[in-house]
Amino acid sequence: MNSIKEKIIFIFICLVITFNMNGQNKLIYVGDPMCSWCYGFAPQLDKLVQQYKGEMEIELVTGGLRPYNQQSISELKDFLTNHWQEVNKRTQQAFSYDILDRADLKYDTEPACRAVVVVRHMDSKKEFDFFKIIQKAFYFENKNLGAVESYYPALDKLGLDKEVFALQFNSEEYKKLVQKDFERAGNLGVRGFPSVLLETNGKVIVLSRGYTTAEKLEELIRAALEQK
Repeated sequence: MNSIKEKIIFIFICLVITFNMNGQNKLIYVGDPMCSWCYGFAPQLDKLVQQYKGEMEIELVTGGLRPYNQQSISELKDFLTNHWQEVNKRTQQAFSYDILDRADLKYDTEPACRAVVVVRHMDSKKEFDFFKIIQKAFYFENKNLGAVESYYPALDKLGLDKEVFALQFNSEEYKKLVQKDFERAGNLGVRGFPSVLLETNGKVIVLSRGYTTAEKLEELIRAALEQK
């Protein structure tokens, strides 16, 4: 080393590497705003985020339930009705079913996922809140999440710039960026939503696939961390 400054930098780098090798705990949530079980899971996710947001990093990955799907919602009416009623019965989340008669509306979940990625880059601290608001916009208010203006009330509520959002939402850049989320979900081995995973000590542990209560997930997290 040629100087004390260089030695200090070297030590700092070593400390950073050691920290990363030890692995900071990270909670990973993989879901889709237009996934009905993810909507049902929303109150449980809220509890989980509130519990751990000060203790560990929490990552949201938009998994892509039916990205680029060309079927209309009305074509899937019977299938979706059964799912939504089941979710409502188990979770008490409120649904409005009028949108299921829309023959003009494709059940393509890519735009909603893309919207989340845009907000993540605008203000990552508001990503989870945005995700939750647009879930309700689709399932209860029956908004068309393929239309950019459907997101404006959520953006107003969160204090985000609508013009910036619209430019990014409609850009080729973000149409490519959202695909990285889909790839991330695949690389994590996630095939169904909602899924919750814990990254700890250099390993990724699947805590749950499908609907689970926050209380059960907290038990699983504690057990996983105790085994470190």
